[in-house]
Amino acid sequence: MDVEEITGRLALRFGPSVAGWSARAPEVAADLAGRWGLALGEDLPQGASSVVVACTRADGAPAVVKLSPDHRFLAEQGAVLRLFGPSGRVPAVPAEEPGALLMEAVRPGTMADELPVPPSPEEWAGLVASLHGVRRPEGDWLDLRDRCEEFFARIGRRLADPAVAAHVGERDWDRALTRCRALLDAQPRVLLHGDLHLGNVLDGGARGLVAIDPRACVGDPCFDIVDYVLDAAGRDGVAARVERVAAAAGLDADRLHAWSRALAPVIAVSRLDDEPALAELLSLAA
Repeated sequence: MDVEEITGRLALRFGPSVAGWSARAPEVAADLAGRWGLALGEDLPQGASSVVVACTRADGAPAVVKLSPDHRFLAEQGAVLRLFGPSGRVPAVPAEEPGALLMEAVRPGTMADELPVPPSPEEWAGLVASLHGVRRPEGDWLDLRDRCEEFFARIGRRLADPAVAAHVGERDWDRALTRCRALLDAQPRVLLHGDLHLGNVLDGGARGLVAIDPRACVGDPCFDIVDYVLDAAGRDGVAARVERVAAAAGLDADRLHAWSRALAPVIAVSRLDDEPALAELLSLAA
């Protein structure tokens, strides 16, 4: 493990104090390998909250170990993966302890946003139908409204950057948030993956698409499709993808289109260097 790289990446989320945790991460991984019977391999691509290491179990099965200084975050992720487990569309979790998950490795495992051809609307609809078909358990679950308010506030801070403000202004942002809130006022309610973009979906071969890194909440099923729909901006076209995926998923195309208009500015902020996509997203958001 590259402790310096881990520290630099995780400090963006947890602050400089994460350096102590990062320094201990190789020792923690080695200890888990000994107790769980693993042969550790290389570090894998990862985000701002965790360290992921490829490994092989004693029976030869490929797996991954995921470590995070945020024990609550990882425990919730493990719980959600087990809830979605009956769908067959998430990795199995054979072992866990505070701050660590052992997960099945999905093969071939190529991220959907790195496939030569994006998943078809029918494939995406099949993934979402499998996930949403899992029975929502009782108890308190984060509402989609809270998720939306959080990311509008967090991403909205980027409007202070002149490069962003040149394309997405405060009026655009306020209009998008108003549209989002209107949809949330009359939303159906299912257990959502909550962060189902193409970077969180893997090619599972004959198994179909497999979702990773859930941020579960309860709300409108269209929300787990809108990132996929907006990915079509500048190439297949958002409107065409809305029609196909809504028909395949049995969802209201008009409502999915409304979600696309509401979230188009959010996605536009991350696609400033893609002129065709940016133009379509801004037109959709107008």
